[in-house]
Amino acid sequence: METFLFRFDPLYRPVLLGLGVHPGNASVTLTDDDRFVAKFGRWSADTRLSNIDCVQITGPYRGYKAIGVRGSAVDQGLTYGSSRKGGVCVTFHEPLPAQLPGMKHHPGLTVTVADLDGLAAAVEERKS
Repeated sequence: METFLFRFDPLYRPVLLGLGVHPGNASVTLTDDDRFVAKFGRWSADTRLSNIDCVQITGPYRGYKAIGVRGSAVDQGLTYGSSRKGGVCVTFHEPLPAQLPGMKHHPGLTVTVADLDGLAAAVEERKS
């Protein structure tokens, strides 16, 4: 099992605390039974590693586009964001169920973990 913690920009900690998100409840875990589990406060995403199609490091971002739980009206993607510095965008063969009102599903999830390279490499290594 490998766990990757989110990077928290100090400027946005109060906003995230208001959403119930803090370093103690925000992480991405690649489990021993080949699952990708992202937790971000009361939100979570869980799928088989074999459901992952692509992994890409993205960013940096503007704060208004990256902080909190965000959905993209363009592609229905979901973001668990705690930092503007960058994230790992994971896309799926089978989209995840919608977590936000007005969205049908989520074909991708971006997570702003501290170790972007480490998460991307671990997912690539284990997803096949």
